[in-house]
Amino acid sequence: MSEIDILSFGETMAMFVAEQPGDLAQVSHFEKRIAGADSNVAIGLARLGFKVEWLSRVGDDSLGRFVVDSLQREGVSCQHVTVDPLHPTGFQLKSRELEGADPAVEYFRKGSAASRLSLKDIDPRLLDARHLHATGIPAALSGSCRDLSRELMTCMHNAGRSVSFDPNLRPSLWPNQARMINEINYLASLAHWVFPGLAEGLVLTGYEDPPDIAAFYLDQGVEAVVIKLGANGAYYRTQNDQGFVAGVPVSQVVDTVGAGDGFAVGVISALLENQGFAQAVARGNWIGSQAVQSRGDMEGLPSRAALDAALPISRKLAELI
Repeated sequence: MSEIDILSFGETMAMFVAEQPGDLAQVSHFEKRIAGADSNVAIGLARLGFKVEWLSRVGDDSLGRFVVDSLQREGVSCQHVTVDPLHPTGFQLKSRELEGADPAVEYFRKGSAASRLSLKDIDPRLLDARHLHATGIPAALSGSCRDLSRELMTCMHNAGRSVSFDPNLRPSLWPNQARMINEINYLASLAHWVFPGLAEGLVLTGYEDPPDIAAFYLDQGVEAVVIKLGANGAYYRTQNDQGFVAGVPVSQVVDTVGAGDGFAVGVISALLENQGFAQAVARGNWIGSQAVQSRGDMEGLPSRAALDAALPISRKLAELI
């Protein structure tokens, strides 16, 4: 039996978060954290007690050491993170906003160590993991990262492992929208569970309604599609079932970044625990609601104890379908 529950891969950046609101050009004090959709999910699953392996590259610099140390403190295994002596660790600047508005983010990741991920970074032992979580971000970083994404998803799928995929569209990283759509939809076809947002689904499929977006991917052989509807909750559809699970109301939205990653943590963790899709989506909605109430991309992701205490809420939401 594999010692790895979940394998995830991609780029973790250092993140400098403004300590006061306003134009980033005028901010003089920042707090250093880490950021990355793929590693947010890895951290969230590790907090729930899963054995998570992180595959990546960082620069031989202080930011790279900070990234690895931060992930390890969260219980994520980094033994397959390579230190690249020739390329730097990427970083980003993030504004502080009031009233829950989406923050401004500026990226400094071109030519980063993580963009040099390639097929050479695949240790065959990683393919023994029980589950693979992938997003569309690595594929946007470079051709070698795209090859890595395809290979990992294909190998895991063919080996009978479960594979989840969140498109996480980053249009600015692609040469054009048509290329992005083709590449992302191809990767989605290699997954069992696909988690697009409603706006992403429109871009990727041309359909506006959740059932039509889901049908697009089900026709490609995907096992299940879960469409994120923001504060309104989520819609799921499989070959045999479908349903809507209402969102979890929150008193104040502090930071929307990372909500989708929290949602993925909830759905993946529940499905790996053999729960049904309604229960999984309800858990995803609850964890997403926790994420938006904390400042930071992953700071609001719950521990196993916090999740267990909230399980009655998730079950009630699932029963309302």
